[in-house]
Amino acid sequence: MTQPIAVVATITAHAGHRQAVIDALRTAVAAVRLEPGCEQYVLHEDMDEPNRLIMIERWSSMADLEAHGRGAALATLGGALKDRADLQISKLIPVS
Repeated sequence: MTQPIAVVATITAHAGHRQAVIDALRTAVAAVRLEPGCEQYVLHEDMDEPNRLIMIERWSSMADLEAHGRGAALATLGGALKDRADLQISKLIPVS
């Protein structure tokens, strides 16, 4: 049985790039939600730090997450965020 994987991606936009980062993330959301195994891919804004954006993700399996990592949507997003934002990724599994 495969185990679902949760991902919390923290994206911190550099000064002056907030809107460009948000636009790139919104474009990615539409594409990523169509990927196999994507159960959740929702962009959030930190209420205390407006340049900090949080993507909450849920994938059906590690294989699906790995395929996402090799996919076109993420490659495009990576190019759009280059030199505009810092990224931190946390991969999580449920504790039973």
